[in-house]
Amino acid sequence: MSAKTPEATRDLVARVFDEDAGKIQGRAYTDPDIYALELETIFKRCWLFLAHETQIPGPGDFLSTYMGEDPVVVVRQKDGEVKAFLNQCRHRGMRLCRSDMGSKARNFTCVYHGWVYGLGGELVGVPLEEQAYGKVDKAEWGARPVPRIVRYKGLIFGNWDADAPDFLEYLGDAAFYLDVLLDRSAAGTQAIGGIHKWVIPCNWKFAAEQFASDMYHAPVAHLSVSMSVKPVVEEEQVDFGHEGRQFRSDRGHGTGFFVGAGRRQLLGSFVGPEVARYMSEEGKEQAVERLGFVRGEYMHAQHMTVFPNFSFLPTANTVRVWHPKGPNEIEVWAWTLVEADASDEVKEAYRVGGLRSFSAAGIFEQEDGENWVEIQRVLKGSSAQDTWFHIGMGQGRARTDDPQFPGTVGWVYSEEAARGFYAHWQKLLTHPTDPVIPQNEGTCTGETCHAAE
Repeated sequence: MSAKTPEATRDLVARVFDEDAGKIQGRAYTDPDIYALELETIFKRCWLFLAHETQIPGPGDFLSTYMGEDPVVVVRQKDGEVKAFLNQCRHRGMRLCRSDMGSKARNFTCVYHGWVYGLGGELVGVPLEEQAYGKVDKAEWGARPVPRIVRYKGLIFGNWDADAPDFLEYLGDAAFYLDVLLDRSAAGTQAIGGIHKWVIPCNWKFAAEQFASDMYHAPVAHLSVSMSVKPVVEEEQVDFGHEGRQFRSDRGHGTGFFVGAGRRQLLGSFVGPEVARYMSEEGKEQAVERLGFVRGEYMHAQHMTVFPNFSFLPTANTVRVWHPKGPNEIEVWAWTLVEADASDEVKEAYRVGGLRSFSAAGIFEQEDGENWVEIQRVLKGSSAQDTWFHIGMGQGRARTDDPQFPGTVGWVYSEEAARGFYAHWQKLLTHPTDPVIPQNEGTCTGETCHAAE
């Protein structure tokens, strides 16, 4: 039960993160009232990832997922369009669709009282309607629709806010970095291997922040992984190095990566030698042709979060959503994304490599999850929750005039993107009626982003 008013919670949020001082308090990750405010002001106003086009390829194909903690069904319509609606029967609130995914559905029938809904969530049938009701206004009692749906280079996002900003405007300069994953091939991308789901007892922001900002942990937390692959691949393929960048968005997005021509195989080396070969040979040529040298060849070992909870690692090609399940728990949904025109052998190498490295039993995933779990365990203590954490690495060193990379950019070993993540998080929670995105930064279109190269 909530103990604070919304005003008191917003006041707490204003106090738990101090960007100028470079610090954040542990209570930001544990307070149930802050979490409730996040669901209301972030997950109901921001663009949230729903599915990949290839997960629902044909009419009647559907996938059940979440927007925050709201269950939704994403459905391919007969005309090829995509709609999504709240997975809740309007009669008594029962979960309408109880399958994770399916194909060629003709309708959705509630197992409680039998109300029937069409592919777009419209109410089409009520048992004993004439005898029991006389008439039900079906237009009024359809499943609640997700009012805004956008499809971007194979990805499908939704937004509960009918007045939400355009998706490209929401991305801003982050589109330049997102396209490293999505636009390496004219054939587009394909989701393979199914969705792996597991629960981690930690706050959702730990995972989202790390993928946005934290390369600093890799040489330490993942040292054992680096050592284990060296007998299999060349020494220079697993050398992290120190040259790289970190991008901070004023919309909460963030990414980091190393740079160096001919070294995109680094992360692929952890996934497997076949992936490393593909990234450095046949997969490289068309990527450079489409994205330019900087994104097609120069960047490697990238990690990124699109605010609030959609993250991915190009090269390893693991994609995931951190579904919040309370202030102390997340449900991770992860899968592999590949270039659609890659060979079957390469696709299989990605799938198997992803299982070994970035799945519930993956060597990287276990190391990351163990850190997040242990932090959350420590935060059970009252003194631990009141303790401030240092988040000032690289403060004051970022620039906005990098000749190769758009936006606010700092060194790869920084917390610039983490501060951007929490600054946007704080703004949305403390000023819930303000625009979701700032009004002073231009939209990064494909033309302007590519011009940055």
